[in-house]
Amino acid sequence: MPRRRVRSMELPTWGLIAVIYGGWLALTYNYNVLPWWVLLPLGAWLTAWHMSLQHEVLHGHPTRSQRVNDLIGMPPLSLWLPYEIYRVEHLRHHREPYLTDPLEDTESYYVTPEDWARRTPLHRALTILCNTMAGRILVGPARSMIGFLMREAGRVWRGEGRARGIWARHLVACAAVVWWLVAVCDVPLPGYVVLFVYPGYMLALIRSFAEHRAASLPAHRTAIVENTPVFGLLFLHNNLHVVHHQRPNLPWYEIPRLYRAHRDALIAGNGGLVYDGYLDVARRHLVTPHHAPVHPGAARV
Repeated sequence: MPRRRVRSMELPTWGLIAVIYGGWLALTYNYNVLPWWVLLPLGAWLTAWHMSLQHEVLHGHPTRSQRVNDLIGMPPLSLWLPYEIYRVEHLRHHREPYLTDPLEDTESYYVTPEDWARRTPLHRALTILCNTMAGRILVGPARSMIGFLMREAGRVWRGEGRARGIWARHLVACAAVVWWLVAVCDVPLPGYVVLFVYPGYMLALIRSFAEHRAASLPAHRTAIVENTPVFGLLFLHNNLHVVHHQRPNLPWYEIPRLYRAHRDALIAGNGGLVYDGYLDVARRHLVTPHHAPVHPGAARV
């Protein structure tokens, strides 16, 4: 079979899909015969890996049909995040001129001066804490999930947009996941949250922590984290994030090759925003904030 045809089938992504869903089914099915110290790392890895897979499929992989891709990413293994909302908000994030703008970028961790002025001292302290790597990983999942669910509850209550339909479909999908967990596997939901959902989101937030920073030039707002063989696989090479933002439809397994071929130009293009692995990110920002909370150019981005 010609090489181009093999690539068009995206066999690595299909293999990844089989490993993630097959691994999750096997791990949950054997939940009650495995010790917690096996369940925790494997459950966290598979949950975070599934979030990486959802990111891949919303960008048009592995098939040419986005409906098929969406069906692949739809199962809510994390329970709290509807894929439909993630897809819409993440694609909005890819509007490059608005990266990090707290009013336009749905994934920005910056705030406007007006928002900052309204916050209580406790809320300000929590914001600063979550701008450190330790705070983002340990407290960030709870803060993000609670804030997101409160926001979405308000949207559903007010009947905004397609919120009610999205959440109705999501709850049906959640019911299927919970049925498998509780009725088939006898997995207690608190145990699933503690061993799969929360630590999985902790791992996912390692990737997003230092991906973007405010800068006057849009090209300087996206980072590169090199030398990450383990986390690179977990994050499907989105640690080389500048490549993804320049070529968002490139399959995950092609990102390292393109990065190696154009490394010098990519680093020059992003203003040298490069980390030597996630230990380097931790060295710089474990307890030191990655950025000041208020966006330096919120009114003019």
